[in-house]
Amino acid sequence: MNKKNKKNYLDWVKLAKKELKNNKLDDLYSKSPDGIKIKPLYTVDDLNSLEHVFTYPGIDPYIRGPKATMYANRPWTIRQYAGFSTAEESNKFYKENIKNGQTGLSVAFDLATHRGYDSDHPKVIGDVGKAGVAIDTVEDMKILFKGIPLEKMSVSMTMNGAVLPVLANFIVAGEEQGVSQNKLSGTIQNDILKEFMVRNTYIYPPEPSMRIVSDIIEYTSKSMPKFNSISISGYHMQEAGSTTAQELAFTIADGIEYVKCALSKGLKVDDFAPRLSFFFAIGIDFFMEVAKLRGARLLWSKLMKQFKPKDPRSLMLRTHCQTSGASLTEQDPYNNVVRTTIEAMASILGGTQSLHTNSFDEALALPTPFSARIARNTQLILAEETGITKTIDPFGGSFFIEKLTNDLVKEAEKMIKEINKMGGMTKAVEKGYPKLKIEEAATLKQARIDSGDEVVVGVNKYPPDTKEEVDILNIDNTKVRKEQIKKLLLIRKKRNAKKVLASLEALKSAAKKSPNETNLLKYAIDAARNRASVGEISDALETVFTRHRAIIRSVSGVYSSAFEGKEGLKNIKSQIKKFETKFGRRPRMLVVKLGQDGHDRGAKIIATSFADIGFDVDIGPLFQTPEEAANQALESDVHVIGVSSQAAGHKTLVPELIKSLKQQGNKDILVICGGVIPPQDYKFLKDKGVAAIYGPGTNIPKAADDIIQLIEKKRNIAA
Repeated sequence: MNKKNKKNYLDWVKLAKKELKNNKLDDLYSKSPDGIKIKPLYTVDDLNSLEHVFTYPGIDPYIRGPKATMYANRPWTIRQYAGFSTAEESNKFYKENIKNGQTGLSVAFDLATHRGYDSDHPKVIGDVGKAGVAIDTVEDMKILFKGIPLEKMSVSMTMNGAVLPVLANFIVAGEEQGVSQNKLSGTIQNDILKEFMVRNTYIYPPEPSMRIVSDIIEYTSKSMPKFNSISISGYHMQEAGSTTAQELAFTIADGIEYVKCALSKGLKVDDFAPRLSFFFAIGIDFFMEVAKLRGARLLWSKLMKQFKPKDPRSLMLRTHCQTSGASLTEQDPYNNVVRTTIEAMASILGGTQSLHTNSFDEALALPTPFSARIARNTQLILAEETGITKTIDPFGGSFFIEKLTNDLVKEAEKMIKEINKMGGMTKAVEKGYPKLKIEEAATLKQARIDSGDEVVVGVNKYPPDTKEEVDILNIDNTKVRKEQIKKLLLIRKKRNAKKVLASLEALKSAAKKSPNETNLLKYAIDAARNRASVGEISDALETVFTRHRAIIRSVSGVYSSAFEGKEGLKNIKSQIKKFETKFGRRPRMLVVKLGQDGHDRGAKIIATSFADIGFDVDIGPLFQTPEEAANQALESDVHVIGVSSQAAGHKTLVPELIKSLKQQGNKDILVICGGVIPPQDYKFLKDKGVAAIYGPGTNIPKAADDIIQLIEKKRNIAA
């Protein structure tokens, strides 16, 4: 620090101390959840040790953006991630959005499709058409894009587990629309490592799953030059509760693992790396999110140099972003419009290439056309009215942002070093390292909110006096399933059964061969042309690869540690001791996920926090049927089953669970529900026998106290 800067700094210290009541400057310092120290003031001296400050957009290391002119020449692509019910309904929704300014399509598939099941499979009774569109065959895919020119429209598809049949169906739908493979543009997510960490819509074990990833990279690099073969996703990590540094580190580490996987197929790095893309969540911590996108480009460029690419585009990180779903609240839901706008601005000022803005009602249910319009118009207003596109990287050179970018990258590099010690990301995932770290972070965040250390406006501070009634989109799951089954039966009747069988046998044979001998996507396309279904193609591969079963692990001690020295948990722990004295054991809960809903953040937080509080807690395996959950509850002799729901299957699956308990002669076990459940559905569930419902933002100690009282009341009546 030179003399002039030092004098100015000391003058500021004097003024700041004068303004502080206790004269302690330390009170103005804070730490991010990643442990990054945030100073109250940054100066030019904070830039002295940074190598990356004087950089330009479009030039390595691309911190200021992958293109030289960025939005001054071309705004980001406006996308809306959508899909629900049938292909017909989704097609109408897409066309309306395109008419109103959307410039790219992002397809959400239902959980049955994600997990490689046809709509008539008994395991997906509550999942068909919920949280995404049902796709069983090429005919559904053709309807989905009817009247939408695939040679002009970029299509992003969030698909990982059943990525082979879904991409094959898209390719064949394009062909039958008259669009050859080399003209199709867009992205397939194809990011299976992230599924094993957080989202859980996998089908096969890690090793064969990675083979599928590399086959798609190989096939698209040779036959689909306009198509991005993979979208390396941190989004679901942040949604599962990761810190910003974790999302950055694990996403970049995943990307490096995929590069190594593709190189093992004999591809040259420049054959595929320019078509790799990324996908990040943008949360409410504004400056941290701006720094994350800038840091991601720096880190990717730095790590990709080990592969000695000659094409500069191989060093260039391009990304799609989506505003956070986890930051949306059920309470005071119109606040979510503001949250989404702030997050969208962070993504734009961080330099995203495309953006999806969430609808304000997504903490309640699927978005309505009304809420989706507000979300889309948020982007249009930012692009057309604010002047935000006129200057490239306006935060470039900011003392704070440049230092924060540097500090965030350093934190991420520490984690990547740990992953490398384990042998890379596939090995780290097999050991459960990233999953456990994310679950610890998620539990700690929940504890900070419950204790009041982290403010959520309208939830734990400034709650509204009255509850807003919001119209929601309701999908008739039974009706959609019947329609899908009807279409499936017709296709099976009309198709050439011998050709279908032959193409599925060819796919199985290819799967049994060495990865370098054949490409599985090629065989999946042949099967799709013959009208083999998503389920049939997935089943054929499952006979060779098997279906993955996750080992359930949970963290302990993290939730209660956030309450150390506070009164928050004393009352509930006292209640549990009284319960134990009265009934001879502690209250026991089974936490379950029903159907194909793999979003287990809520379930894991409930399980770990209730165990920390003093409950005995069992966790059911993912993808249970209602009958399986009922059996486990009876075997474990629990007092209560907590059903965690995020994918809108509650109206079908929860009544089946209660019915199964009654059929087995047990009426004493309470059933409670939590998660993304529209308030309009509460009465329906309670009429079916649900004892209590807890939406997003529920205070856990208060819920635990409530549940103990419900159990006591039930036991006293039974006695």
